Amino acid sequence: MLRIGLRAHDYGSLPPAELAQTIAAYGVESVQLALSKALSRPPAAGSLSPGYARSLRRAFEEKGIAIAVLGCYINPVHPGRDERERGLRLFEEHLRFSRDFGCSLVGTETGSCNPDCSWHPDTKKRETFDLFCASLERLLNTAEKCGSMVGIEAVADRHTLSSIELMEKLIERFPSPALAFIYDPVNLIPGGGLSQGQEEFFREALDTLGSRIMAVHLKDFRMEGGKKTGDLPAGTGELDWPCLLKLLMEKKPGVDLLLENSGPVTGRGCVAFLRETAAKIIDKKSEEI
Repeated sequence: MLRIGLRAHDYGSLPPAELAQTIAAYGVESVQLALSKALSRPPAAGSLSPGYARSLRRAFEEKGIAIAVLGCYINPVHPGRDERERGLRLFEEHLRFSRDFGCSLVGTETGSCNPDCSWHPDTKKRETFDLFCASLERLLNTAEKCGSMVGIEAVADRHTLSSIELMEKLIERFPSPALAFIYDPVNLIPGGGLSQGQEEFFREALDTLGSRIMAVHLKDFRMEGGKKTGDLPAGTGELDWPCLLKLLMEKKPGVDLLLENSGPVTGRGCVAFLRETAAKIIDKKSEEI
């Protein structure tokens, strides 16, 4: 079973019903919805309510689309204490109402020592990781009370959580069932490329983190001059898609696969590429039986 979804704000900033209609035209099952990015009139901090959440949920459900991830991208290690506090409060608000959206997973990346989450040398320091863990502990406590999950997305080189090894340490430090991961294989590839084959890289992530992976982000990459060029539409780079999709179908059947860096120009082609690749995997497996 392949559940393909889109990142809503890649397709415009629109009123809910119009946004749902736009996304539905691509024939997908789910969406990642970042309220502040995808809606033409996003709700102000502190204004969410069960009724508002249910109205957005209904707009998408009427088009056969589930909200897989409620995006609330903050910088949990923001150098400004007041700004960091505002971000954490906003995330907690999303956690409280996520189930009214029909979605248990609220997602964020893990930030850096720069306010804009760009590269900073101090982001790799133990003190920064400890600050992130303090922020995460607070969010997990809220999530546990609300029956929701904190979806953490790692980014190699640039962000506080930057590797499979650190993600594993996070599981050891926080055994909470509210801790979840949004797996983005391209984001986890270091800027200088992999020191192992892609299959080994995928298997390591899925074997180590599989029980905590609740959504997957999909895009492509190329290596040019020994450096990674990421953020490419699916099927336009060097990612081993047959291998990745085969492993995901085996180890995480039915997980939401959310396309990133697609849009009105490339979206239909990316969706078709994923479905065609998956169909070939299924056909090949049938022939082997």
